Amino acid sequence: MNIENTQSQLKKGVLEYCVLSIIMKGEVYPSEIIEKMKLANLVILEGTLYPLLTRLKNADLLSYRWVESNSGPPRKYFSLTDKGKAFYTELQNTWIEINNAVQIITNN
Repeated sequence: MNIENTQSQLKKGVLEYCVLSIIMKGEVYPSEIIEKMKLANLVILEGTLYPLLTRLKNADLLSYRWVESNSGPPRKYFSLTDKGKAFYTELQNTWIEINNAVQIITNN
């Protein structure tokens, strides 16, 4: 059994929830998502984040707007749509249920 594979699968399972949690707090630029994830010791690469953001946008969970930048090209800032907020709430409820169950199992 490969521990790195199991750890990777656990991280993938919570990645979408974590990204949506960051965006739920307010409009955000992708590099800010990466930085907040790093601060939490949950490293995400651009090659993982951008396809996830695109998938969430295509599912109408996210919207974005372009903002001109003084130091380069315009930046795309993401926010949750109403559908995205409802989806996030469901994920949050699921996370709480799973977390509580895991705590009960691992602490007994």
